[in-house]
Formats: sequence, structure tokens, C-alpha cells
Amino acid sequence: MEKTYSAMRAARYAVAQPAGARNDSGENKDRSEARDDEKQQTDQIVDTGSVITGDGRHMIHCLTVIGQIEGHNVLPSQNKTTKYEHVIPQLVAIEEEPRIDGLLMILNTVGGDVEAGLAIAELVAGMKKPTVSLVLGGGHSIGVPLACSARQSFIAPSATMTVHPVRMNGLVLGVPQTLSYFDRMQERIVRFVTDNSKISSKDFRRLMMNTGELVMDVGTVLDGEKAVEEGLIDHLGGLSEAIACLYEMIEGGDGGKKAAKKAAKGRRTAKAKGGKQK
Repeated sequence: MEKTYSAMRAARYAVAQPAGARNDSGENKDRSEARDDEKQQTDQIVDTGSVITGDGRHMIHCLTVIGQIEGHNVLPSQNKTTKYEHVIPQLVAIEEEPRIDGLLMILNTVGGDVEAGLAIAELVAGMKKPTVSLVLGGGHSIGVPLACSARQSFIAPSATMTVHPVRMNGLVLGVPQTLSYFDRMQERIVRFVTDNSKISSKDFRRLMMNTGELVMDVGTVLDGEKAVEEGLIDHLGGLSEAIACLYEMIEGGDGGKKAAKKAAKGRRTAKAKGGKQK
């Protein structure tokens, strides 16, 4: 990861050198470093599902949470997974690396291990650096606390989020202690979501215990607009809006609210005109 930071920094500041300051050997070296940097970024995407990028002024780390969040048990090889033992060290490195200015977390997950998901969410919520989350496709189950963990959260209009009670796989003992354990685990999730979003505990429990929507389950499926309306997610938007919000937070703006409002206004205008936003 250190090589990636160094290569990106070298490429960024090489542009600022005056014409004629470098000879052919220097240009060849720059091209070689650029190729190495591209290979390192490709390897990083394959290995960890993340990439470091920037606009020349700021460097941001893009972290993806996809598929199923893997906990203490290894899932079958055909499952797409996000491994918490990979994500947690990355988050620590992002917080401690001075050259990284912010975190963009992109989610398309069906959920997974509750404790692993909460561990990642707690780390993101505790970061001092600006953080923005973006839900694309789906942010279901334990993906809900993950989406709420960033300082500002976005969801695409076509994305959905499923809120439902905690489940357990494997052996379940039919004793009062099991119900008590379920209740305490559920309370941890409710408390985290309500502490890191605008939704109230009462409304979140109402969505979670809804019996009139899912055919073979208890809970609620929210589309993008409904998730914002309920206060679960801060803003409706896509990648450009999320990045603009993150840059504004990095530059010491109003927490990215101005960029988010501008994005929302642009989407409403485009919708009223019946066309796509340019």
C-alpha cells in the first residue's frame, strides 16, 4: 500500500514541473512509475476491493463492501464476500495515513455476519477523517448500519435496503436465554442505527417488525426515496454527488450539506423536465 501512495504522489507532483526540467531519462522513469502505479492499483482492486484516487488536490480511498460480509466462518468459494480481516486493517491505515484525505465507502451487499458488520461500522463511525457512504444496488440487513456509519450517506434512486430482525444459523436452543441473547443483539443494531442516522428507535423498530410486506419474512424493503424519507439515509444521489460532498467536507465546508442540496435540486429539476440530469 505504501508503494501505491508513493507512486501516486510522485505522479501528482511530476505534472507541476516546468517544461524542459526533465530529460528523456526522467520521462521514461515517469512512464515506468505510472505503469507500476497502474499495476499496483489493479492488484489492490483484485485483492481488497479498494482503490486510492484523487482530483490532484485531495487523495481519497474508495472502499467497496460487496456480496456477503464474512465473519468468523469461511463462506463457500462461489460466494462474493467482504472479509472483515481485510477491511479492518485498511480502515486503520486510512485513518493513520496523512496523505489520504477522506473515505468513500460504496455498498452493494446482502448483509452477513452481524458482529463483523458492526465491527466495521463502528470503525467507520469512529474515524476523524471525512467519510461518505453510497448505497448502490442494495444495502440489506447488516448493510444498513454500515451505510449509516459514515458522516454523510447517499443512496441511488434505484437501490433498496431491507430492514429485518436478527437471524441465527446453526443450532438454536429453545430456552429463554436464547431469546434474551437475540434481544440484546437486536438492541445493539437499533442503538447504532438511531445514533448514526435521523430515524427514531420507534420508527426503525416499526420497519423491522412489519409483517405486511415480505411474503416469507418480517421486515420492510425501502427504495432510495423511502430510505431518505424515513431518515435512514441522508441524501438521494449517485457517485458524483457523493464525491462532491466528500470534497466539500475535506475542504472544511458545512459537512457536505451544500453539495448534497445542490445535487438533490438538480435531480428534482431533471425529474420535473422529464429528462436525465446532465
